[in-house]
Amino acid sequence: MIDLDKALLKRLRDRDERAFRELVEAHRDRVFNITYRMLGNRAEAEDVAQEVFIAVFKTIDSFREESKFSTWLYRVAVNHCKNRIKYLARRHERDRDELDEASPSANNASLGPTKGARPDRALEGAQMEVLLQEAIASLDEEHRAVVILRDVEELSIEEICEITGLPDGTVKSRLHRARAALRKKLARHVEG
Repeated sequence: MIDLDKALLKRLRDRDERAFRELVEAHRDRVFNITYRMLGNRAEAEDVAQEVFIAVFKTIDSFREESKFSTWLYRVAVNHCKNRIKYLARRHERDRDELDEASPSANNASLGPTKGARPDRALEGAQMEVLLQEAIASLDEEHRAVVILRDVEELSIEEICEITGLPDGTVKSRLHRARAALRKKLARHVEG
């Protein structure tokens, strides 16, 4: 177990709250990134990320140490996202639509221009980020998960197989289809 100190794992299993804070500190950015990319909504992503850490803390005893801790954590995150997507679909995403229509920049609040960046390039980058997020959000959840884990989180195919529980060939084929769909959706914006 390379990515989680054995002592920290023991402290988590002993329900040490300080260990929980250390866990959150170490993994919150990646977990949030996965939830945000999967859900496409900052508020939902924050809620799900919190739920992921709480679930991990409550179920840490079920982690068998057969894979990296981060692999198990990301699997929990992806599964929570899939559950939230299903829940939101049942609710017709009423709340998300109202929020997103009222504030078109709500999803890219952290994408401000970098120091010294040209304003036109910063705007183009922010617009492309929004287009990319919309394109990713339009993928079905199975394709969305593999493209986020591979192309955004830069995990290996083997890690994605462990996280999703899918065979190598299925991951590769879903990744290929997801990338093709993204290329198609973004082609008119890139060429134009």
